[in-house]
Amino acid sequence: MPFEKVTQPLAPREVFVARVAQSLAWAFGLIATSLGVGMAGYHGFEAMSWIDAFANAAMILSGMGPLAPLQTTGGKIFAGLYAIYSGLVLIGAAGLVLTPLLHRFLHRLHLEGSDQA
Repeated sequence: MPFEKVTQPLAPREVFVARVAQSLAWAFGLIATSLGVGMAGYHGFEAMSWIDAFANAAMILSGMGPLAPLQTTGGKIFAGLYAIYSGLVLIGAAGLVLTPLLHRFLHRLHLEGSDQA
């Protein structure tokens, strides 16, 4: 995402809204892909039905924890690695969504500060 430089004026509202929409789309894609990986892992390692795999993957991805007890060693290793990965995805998705908002806020502060000097 290209942002305006410090010396450039604040981007128009339409550009800002497009940046926010693009960030939300990237975050949604990251979460959807991660959910798919989790579902495949639970389905493959624990032989869960797809709906149970979805529920477990969604709960781990949201930080709530698994619903069903794990039965296999492979499933337990997968769940541990998926939980670590999910924590990073949460931070990454939040960063994607907040980046255009924080950039606009800081750019506006910089512009207002340079007008007073």
